[in-house]
This record gives sequence, C-alpha cells and structure tokens, in this order.
Amino acid sequence: MRVKTVIAYDGSAFEGFQRQTRTPRTVTTAIEAALTNLGIPSPITGSGRTDAGVHATGQVIHFDLPDYWHDLSKLQTHLNGQLEAIAVKHISSVPDNFHARFDARKRIYRYLLSETPPSVFERRYIAHVPDLDFHKLQHALALFEGTHDFGYFKKNGSETRDDIRTIYRTRFMQIGKYHAVYFEANGFLRAQVRMMLAAAFAVSRGELTPDQLREQLEMKNRHITHLAPPEGLYLARVLY
Repeated sequence: MRVKTVIAYDGSAFEGFQRQTRTPRTVTTAIEAALTNLGIPSPITGSGRTDAGVHATGQVIHFDLPDYWHDLSKLQTHLNGQLEAIAVKHISSVPDNFHARFDARKRIYRYLLSETPPSVFERRYIAHVPDLDFHKLQHALALFEGTHDFGYFKKNGSETRDDIRTIYRTRFMQIGKYHAVYFEANGFLRAQVRMMLAAAFAVSRGELTPDQLREQLEMKNRHITHLAPPEGLYLARVLY
C-alpha cells in the first residue's frame, strides 16, 4: 500500500532534505532509518528538496508499506516516537501510482523575517533582514509573478528538464512583530526562493534596481547570485 504523509521538520537539525553521501544528517536518512526499524524497507520520495537550515510545516512524502501494515494511526504514533526534529502530521493511503513530487500542482513557501535581531530562541527560525523599504520590496516581489525562465535564479544541481516555472502569487504581510513573504508556484528550482528573496531585498535597499532585476529575470544579465539566509524559510504547503 502506498501512503501519502505530511511532515514538519526543524531544518536547523539537518543538512537538508535529500540523502547525501557526505553526511547522515538529512531528513530522508532519518525517516528511512525509522521506517527500517519498523520493518518497512521502503525509500521515501518528497515533493521537493530543501536546503540545510530550511524548515517545513507541510512537506509531503510517499512510501510503500508491506502488506501486514494496515493501521496508519499506529504507524504515525510509532514514527513520531522514533523521530527527532521531525513530526508526522498525517498519513493516508493513496493509489499506487501517486507521486509526491510529480503529482504536486502547487507549492507554497513562507519566509519569516524580523527587522530587529531575533532572540537567542528565535534565531534558527526567523531571519534577520534589516533596512528594508517595504513598498519597494512588494514591488520587487510582484516582478516574479507569471511564467518565466528562472535559469538565473537557481543553484547548480537542479534535477529538472527546464527552468521555466510559473509563480501564481507573491504576498508580503505582517504577522505580529514579524513580516512574512509568501511564494505560490507550480514548482521551484534549487535555492530559487532564497535567490529571489536576496534580489528583492537588494531592490528594497537600493542595492539593485528594478530594471536590473528584470534583466536577470529575462536572462539578459546576472546581477546577483547570493542567497537569503535559510533560517526564515519554510516549505509551508503542497497542493495536489
């Protein structure tokens, strides 16, 4: 039986979502080890990878259960008892051809930031981004909406056939004493969200002009390659 599982994790505890040869500290490695301990020798497939330090509140994975595993509530309890810094929020059975990555229609990322330095208890989960002009920031974020070739907004190593993605909506809003940026798209390239954020922040500070951002978005010239800090980034939701 194939199952769809929604998970949350504290990205500061891992070197990323994807299994790596150089370190066992990945989300995939931790979950697959817990499954093996429960007699479930199945690899997991995620809706997408997240970088080191990036969190998730709504990552989706799928894996296959042996015939003798039927009680999904019991499975959730056992997994949560073994996992640290990862929470299994929901498990449901799905058709055998369900694919967590290729069947996803939309992905939503949330970025939490503070103009003042976060406290020692917040610094792994809230990015410190000072000196922003929020009006300029909103204008810069809106430039990303639509269908574009994001080849100049990615890290090397993206496992994709092309770099064309559609961003349906961007949002900027205040949440208590913090601010949040949302990106909703059909998909993202490796580190695309963090590079777009870095560019938008640079426009907000006057370090990059809107025309220069457009040039990079139109694949005419690359003006910025650095990434926004990972601490504030969350894979918030995946829609099917």
